[in-house]
Amino acid sequence: MYTITYKRPLNPSVTMMKIEAPLIARKAKAGQFIILRVNETGERIPLTIAETDPQAGTVTIIYQKVGKTTLLLDTLEQGDALLDFAGPLGKAAELDGVRHAVVVGGGVGCAIAYPEAKALHALGTQVDMVAGFRNKDIVMLEEEMAAVSDRLSVMTDDGSNGNKGFVTVRLKELLDTEKDIDLVVAIGPLPMMRAVAELTRPYGVKTVISMNPIMIDGTGMCGGCRLTVGGETKFACVDGPEFDAHQIDWDESMKRAGQYREQEHACRLLFEEGRQG
Repeated sequence: MYTITYKRPLNPSVTMMKIEAPLIARKAKAGQFIILRVNETGERIPLTIAETDPQAGTVTIIYQKVGKTTLLLDTLEQGDALLDFAGPLGKAAELDGVRHAVVVGGGVGCAIAYPEAKALHALGTQVDMVAGFRNKDIVMLEEEMAAVSDRLSVMTDDGSNGNKGFVTVRLKELLDTEKDIDLVVAIGPLPMMRAVAELTRPYGVKTVISMNPIMIDGTGMCGGCRLTVGGETKFACVDGPEFDAHQIDWDESMKRAGQYREQEHACRLLFEEGRQG
């Protein structure tokens, strides 16, 4: 059992938890993830490791309440425990030698982008961070992101925080003015990551994204997380989760991401009706 030592809502739909998992806390690196199971009848879901504290033996996860399992997870409080918490899984981010990086996060993807920016900052890399949200009311981790970047730009779709536009607006400004950028990391919804990939392509800047497809075992055996990269089949859990954004078959990935949307919605409704009853 893995005890929840801390829980805090970041906005109405996103929650941060710290889980007591000392072995994972000692080994995990930026870019890796865990797979958890709330209870014996629960499904296995992957969540990126947002932060670790090796001394305290804790692993921080951040999740958005969108389906049955994340809703079930959110019913737990500090002092409760998860049944399974496996990791670290996947390959760590390859960040050595980067001089100037732009880290782009979209919505809850900022929870994954933040540890990447933190790792780059610790290596002495110049870090520009661009975070995007629908409006100012759901902005999260602003102080944390500012602490690990040389410049932080927070964009909102509706301009309610004074900076209107998608993350690609600010990214283009940086690409046009900063000629020494040698890495762009983009993490967020698939359409956002695809837009970033298409924007950076003509600039010839290496662009890396983090994929989060359907995943079950986390070892490459089930094949559920397969995607096409550079014309070859890859598995996000063992070959990723980070990949060259310019090599992703985006049409395929977006189609696969939505194939169980109806079932996921129905499952959420059943869970909510059961809790209300």
